Amino acid sequence: MNIRNDLLKVLFLSATLLPLPVAAMASDMGTPDPEVIKGLYPGKAYSPYAQRTFPSQIFWGETHLHTGVSLDAGLFGNILGHEDAYRFARGEEITSSTGLPVKLSRPLDWLVIADHSDMMGIAFDIQRGAPNIMANPKGKEWAEGFQKGGEAAGKAAFDLITNFSQMTIPEELVKQYSPGSSVYNSLWDDITRTADKYNEPGRFTALIGYEWTSVPKGFNLHRNVILRDDGVRARQVIPLTTQPPLGTQDPLDLYQWLEDYESKTGGQALAISHNGNLSNGWLFPMEETYAGGTVDKNYVELRAKWEPLYEVTQIKGDGETHPFLSPDDEFANYETLDKGNLDLTELKKDDMLQREYARQALKNGLVLEEKFGTNPYKFGMVGATDSHTGLATAEEDNFFGKSTSVEPSATRVAHPFVKSELGAIEGYELSASGYQAVWAAENTREAIFDAMERKETYATTGPRIMVRFFGGWEFEENDLRSREPAFIGYQEGVPMGGNLSQAPSGEAPSFMVYALRDPIGANLDRIQIIKGWLDKDGKTHEAIYDVAVSDGRTIGEDGRCKEPVGNTVDLEAATWTNTIGASELMTTWSDPDFDPNVKAFYYARILEIPTPRWVLYDKVLLGAEIPNEAELIHQERAYTSPIWYNPES
Repeated sequence: MNIRNDLLKVLFLSATLLPLPVAAMASDMGTPDPEVIKGLYPGKAYSPYAQRTFPSQIFWGETHLHTGVSLDAGLFGNILGHEDAYRFARGEEITSSTGLPVKLSRPLDWLVIADHSDMMGIAFDIQRGAPNIMANPKGKEWAEGFQKGGEAAGKAAFDLITNFSQMTIPEELVKQYSPGSSVYNSLWDDITRTADKYNEPGRFTALIGYEWTSVPKGFNLHRNVILRDDGVRARQVIPLTTQPPLGTQDPLDLYQWLEDYESKTGGQALAISHNGNLSNGWLFPMEETYAGGTVDKNYVELRAKWEPLYEVTQIKGDGETHPFLSPDDEFANYETLDKGNLDLTELKKDDMLQREYARQALKNGLVLEEKFGTNPYKFGMVGATDSHTGLATAEEDNFFGKSTSVEPSATRVAHPFVKSELGAIEGYELSASGYQAVWAAENTREAIFDAMERKETYATTGPRIMVRFFGGWEFEENDLRSREPAFIGYQEGVPMGGNLSQAPSGEAPSFMVYALRDPIGANLDRIQIIKGWLDKDGKTHEAIYDVAVSDGRTIGEDGRCKEPVGNTVDLEAATWTNTIGASELMTTWSDPDFDPNVKAFYYARILEIPTPRWVLYDKVLLGAEIPNEAELIHQERAYTSPIWYNPES
């Protein structure tokens, strides 16, 4: 017998059959007076900013910065540590590893230092020829190379990186620099304590994280792990590594680590996959994983749970889409790196591309959702640098490169990023990208992490463009008259990263999008909404709509503006003027091709007017000789997290 339920039934019948007088309803506070109570609640506040709980502030940062603690960064000459990286991100001027003074144009609001979890500390010991290193034949070879310096040091560094990529580092050395060793545990302790030291709620947020550097056979399958918590919780665990025999290359093991972390500590964690353009088709699998696993119900559910975000742009190129995948998109060929895998031991094939780029992955996610009931590629967009200099620089005129070896100099454009017998990724092909914006209520670990979890975040290639993007069923042009579009946005719809359910009869989704240029950056060319959907036959499609354009240009009946915005770049001076474009663009737009019975997603892409790339600044400021093949100008951009429509939800 359920005593609680029976008691509730008795009380309900008593209240129904024996109505009480008003006086009997008095509480410990006395008998309520409607007039008095009415006066206590004046209703809507006069101040439009009072009594609002939605995310009203934008905070800039990145989730993918390496210091000298990382194996490869340290071997390439990075002597900056975590304190240096935090000080720089907070706006202080510091000295780079090559002795150059450097400072951001504006401080960042938050930062994740994501040093490689594998082999922490070994770079320092190799450089100083530690006894345990010299006792190992391969370790001794590397140490002697660094001691000779010059070409020999470079050869030793590349050999070590190659052995790491191919998982052939001597097992004895792997154990000495893996979790559980005194060196490793001491470093993790220091990393977490330094993050806590520089974390100042309301001013600057230092999120604890690391990079799980899965790179089997040179396929870039890296993930960054982000913790919501302080060092007390973080020190209860040790990071997951990838090198055998202690580590693992299987993402299912990473998902288990994340599960175990939350179970053990009571904290929260997530993972962010790197841009997939160097994965050779393995980052977004559709049938089999690289390790011989299967894309099944378990895989898609775990990936959806633990990987809410995707790093769509960074130094190693842009990962939104590719001309082969989006032949009708004239802006698709942007900062494209498509030659092969990370170490160029395998060249790229066209059939690999659909499992590497964000737009196609978003479409393929709809296919997998139809098959398994869960969409594993329902991710938000983020940008990061993946800089190995300890310097989170993503501005074209302040770009300190991928590694210390290519910090500003007259010759760095000629240094290949990767070179093998199969080809090269040239230095001038790398991108000065990117940053991540989050919409949050405050600048704290909790608020920023929660924004990532709900995907209320977006990526830029470097500029600090402000973007709002909402989806709903009733947005109209009049909603844009307010200088605070978010007020009506949250009231009538869902923000970027949100979901729309079954369409009201006869209605198509409407979207409200607002973009404001970087205050010290370039004007805006246009706002586009990218749509992807799955038809009734199980085939995926995409469409591009120009929804707002500058300079009085027109949008045709096909939803496109074919007229370019123009170009004001001065190639001799590496400058431009904001005499074209718009400082802000805004619009509401309703999908003219909406089918209420098919699954779809929508995200906004905001384009700036043309501006100089970093190589042009190198030419003008450093006298660099730029190869004819190098792009000198580009159109920087922002990518919002999508809004999804599912008729079944």
